[in-house]
Amino acid sequence: MKKRKKIIVTTLILIILSASSFLVFTGTDSQDYYITTPVQRGNFEILVYSSGQLEAESSENIVVPDILRDRSVRIYEIKITDLIEEGTVVDSGEYVASLDHKAVEEVLVTAQEDLETAMNSYEDEKMDSNLTLSNHRDLIINAKEEVEEAQIILDESIYESPAVIRKAEMDLDKAKRKLKQEIKAYELRERQSKSRVDRNFLEVKRRQNRVDLLKQVYESLTITAPKSGMIIYERDRTREKIKVGSSVSAWRPVIATLPDLSSMLSLTYINEIDISKVKAGQKVILGIDALPDKVLDGEVISVANIGQPMPKSDAKVFEVKIKVLGDVSNLKPAMTTSNIIQTGLYEDTLFIPSETVFKNDSLQFVYLEKNGSIVKQVVDLGDENENYIMVRKGLSENDKLLLSVPENPEELSMNGMDLYEEIKERKLREEEEAKKAAGQDQS
Repeated sequence: MKKRKKIIVTTLILIILSASSFLVFTGTDSQDYYITTPVQRGNFEILVYSSGQLEAESSENIVVPDILRDRSVRIYEIKITDLIEEGTVVDSGEYVASLDHKAVEEVLVTAQEDLETAMNSYEDEKMDSNLTLSNHRDLIINAKEEVEEAQIILDESIYESPAVIRKAEMDLDKAKRKLKQEIKAYELRERQSKSRVDRNFLEVKRRQNRVDLLKQVYESLTITAPKSGMIIYERDRTREKIKVGSSVSAWRPVIATLPDLSSMLSLTYINEIDISKVKAGQKVILGIDALPDKVLDGEVISVANIGQPMPKSDAKVFEVKIKVLGDVSNLKPAMTTSNIIQTGLYEDTLFIPSETVFKNDSLQFVYLEKNGSIVKQVVDLGDENENYIMVRKGLSENDKLLLSVPENPEELSMNGMDLYEEIKERKLREEEEAKKAAGQDQS
């Protein structure tokens, strides 16, 4: 019983001491405590992150047959009906893919029907020509006989009256004129018939050439490898890998590539917000998703000047090619890469967390803890990365900044308005210089 009382008394004493400590350390007055962070000094990197895909720096294309690019074929798109598996290693001349034989067969049948129609028209035109010219030759024979008859009548009328002789002379002249007209008409008909027959013959020849061409196309629809290598399929206009059912054309003729695996690129796409930071020659750190322990160096070698829309989005992206440096023996095309592009490096500079920067309509400022009180401090800021912003002016190393808005921020004084005016003047100068540069470019 005494032991139990002792435990109760001890517990009560502990509770009283805890309550006393709380009152001593907190007091009765309310006081605000804020999380702060110091202004840091050091090297400041500006990085752009993106994912990409490996591809060979150089490769040989496997394309649709050259004959399909002939305009007279008039097959503008053709589907792929069979493909070997991507990643297959093939020797020169080995089978890779088949194009749609049925589509060419339908066009060939139509062309053969057109050829048959043209040949029939040609034969009909030859028969019509022979018949027409035969009739005109008969007319010439008849006209000659009429001339002979008129000549005989004139010869026999030598003892007739002058009127009869004159009429006989006129009939002879008329018969001679008619003969000339028939001969001239025959020559004209002959030229016309020859022209029509020749045109029909040329049409037959043209359609025969098309049939022969389509037969060659039909025989060329089996695609083989031009040399040995690993098959990597191209992407279509929607940036999807070519597969069975995809269409290829003279304008997009590449079906697959045979890459040279001794030199690799990471092909990535950067959004329009960050693309202005990316330049050829910048250093890159590459990670390979399939090889998590492998980290490689790289270098930006090209940046597209024109953006392209992302699938199912209004946003635009710009193609960037990064050359992979170092050992690429374990890398394979289409592996996913994580790219960290170093777009800027500033040595020995001040920087602060992005969360410490606040804005109003005209200026940027921070909440600075100074001599036990808090003030708004105008800051002149530079480039930024994902987490930090570089400080040009307005702060010193180890200054303490609030990470959140304090109570009654409108009551705090604003320091650094002279710096604000300086920032305004600098921006005006930059705008004027930009206008002058634009004017010089136009001239």
